[in-house]
Amino acid sequence: MSPRQDLLQLISQLAYQEGEFILSSGAKSSYYINCKTVTLHPQGAYLTGQMCQALLSPDVVAVAGLTLGADPLVTAIALVSATTAHPVSGLIIRKEPKGHGARSQIEGPLPPPGSFVTVIEDVVTTGKSLGLAVTVLRSAGYRVEQGITLVDRLEGGADYLRGMGVQLTALFHLPEIQAHYRQR
Repeated sequence: MSPRQDLLQLISQLAYQEGEFILSSGAKSSYYINCKTVTLHPQGAYLTGQMCQALLSPDVVAVAGLTLGADPLVTAIALVSATTAHPVSGLIIRKEPKGHGARSQIEGPLPPPGSFVTVIEDVVTTGKSLGLAVTVLRSAGYRVEQGITLVDRLEGGADYLRGMGVQLTALFHLPEIQAHYRQR
């Protein structure tokens, strides 16, 4: 199988479930997808890092995302990138600034203001989590024009981000995962 097929297999096997679920938004759903089970899996982390790193624009110097969903993705991409001609740093964004120490909201080796940073998320629904990451990064002086997600649930997130000037690329769209899950 190809790396993309291997990752699709892991997502449909480990991350996707059907049943009755309440989402973080409070909405009910007949399915749930939790990609942390994939991004924290050794093969899943390597594959996501490899595939996401290959999508980065050449001018990007760091990848960033909101803690906790993006933490393993950011780490995987930064780690895989160390073996390429285009290494990037990883940044983790807190939803709120830390209440002690330097009171930072962005953790990691901070690039100079004006640098290009790509936002990362495991699953995009409305795009609001990535939107918050974009807002925090731009407030810190970074240029954010690209977003990458493992799965786009196709519920308006890409349009929301486009409205912020961010082009979202998804490795997978929900219908592909659902079809693969049902074929197993």
